[in-house]
Amino acid sequence: MMKSYNVNYIKKGTFTLNGKGNNPLWDSAEILTDFVSAWDNEKFSKIEFKSMWDIENIYFCFTVFDNVVHIDKEDDSIISIGNSDRVELFFRTDELLNPYYCLEIDPTCRIMDFIAKPNKNFDFDWNWPKNHIMVKTKINPIDFTVEIAISIKSLKELNLMKENTIETGIFRAKYKEQQDLSLKPIWISWVNPSTEVPNFHTPSSFGVLNLIQP
Repeated sequence: MMKSYNVNYIKKGTFTLNGKGNNPLWDSAEILTDFVSAWDNEKFSKIEFKSMWDIENIYFCFTVFDNVVHIDKEDDSIISIGNSDRVELFFRTDELLNPYYCLEIDPTCRIMDFIAKPNKNFDFDWNWPKNHIMVKTKINPIDFTVEIAISIKSLKELNLMKENTIETGIFRAKYKEQQDLSLKPIWISWVNPSTEVPNFHTPSSFGVLNLIQP
């Protein structure tokens, strides 16, 4: 059985993204904290994930309790985002992963969005439908937050909503400086993919979001 998370309902027009994760409506959301680093024994900082929805959008909030955040500021390219600390959401139509959709977002609001097919066949020319996603972030002294709004319409058009469920992977990439000053990625996931090497791009890394009806 796949891991599941309940997405509670809020009334339309009552929530506004501010990137801070401090809107009182977030208190009505379930808090998910059971993340694992399946391929690394190093401790990682606490992550709180929340989600809620209304008839127009589904909202996500990551709060990452980390005061040492690595951001590659060379440019705004896919490579630069991929070399930075970030949070990630993957959505799939089914376990065949043909296709699935990936959002990787760093603490400065940069988005790496792409469509993927099995065996890590990525198309970075694809973007989430325009005006159907919004992201706001905030870096604080002890943590950073990432808030995301995605339209229900786009999820349905991409065939990602089925009877008020969305099959979703929830991840974090953390870059940690080593003694030789190199940076080592720590891969953190809601669902343990149970693979020998780090891999989020596999059917076993997904769980289910259950959209609770009003």
